[in-house]
Amino acid sequence: MTTIEINLLPWREEVRARRSKRFATAIVLSALVGLGGGYAMTWHYDQRLSAQQERNHFVEVEAQKLDAAIREISELEQVRQTMEAQVRVFTELQTGRAQTVHVVNDLVTSLVDGVYYTQLNRQGDVLRMAGVAENNRQVSDQLRSLDAAISLSRPVLSEVEAADDEMRHFNLSVNQHMPDTDRVEGATVTEAP
Repeated sequence: MTTIEINLLPWREEVRARRSKRFATAIVLSALVGLGGGYAMTWHYDQRLSAQQERNHFVEVEAQKLDAAIREISELEQVRQTMEAQVRVFTELQTGRAQTVHVVNDLVTSLVDGVYYTQLNRQGDVLRMAGVAENNRQVSDQLRSLDAAISLSRPVLSEVEAADDEMRHFNLSVNQHMPDTDRVEGATVTEAP
């Protein structure tokens, strides 16, 4: 019988070399896939970061525009308040001008014979007057006449004194107001231009 000897060493070396080559190829491919994946992730996060920075910049620019608009609105509000205050002052002056004319006309037309004013003060809408009359009846008539005046109301007599010269010195106060247009139209009031 003859023995055949088979040497498997070269075949094993060939298989081992193929396996080593496949392993090295797998490692290189894994490294390439890992590097590619890492690069892709880095690129993706860089893109997201860049987009977020653009959004942040846009928000900052719009916030600055909004702050400027708020400042402008605040300034316009101050101008509006100043103009409203000026309009109120002009209205009060215009109303006061007409009211002063009405009050003076009513003071003159309501003056009873024998009554004279010696002092006239105005505090707000209240007129305080001091005067002289010949008797108490004239003082009473003067109060009624002031109460009937269009731009005057609620006369209040505060003091009447008899003086040595037999005259009556009196102090009174009366409220002034803008007359109703219905009452003014029915009355004859001369208004200075």
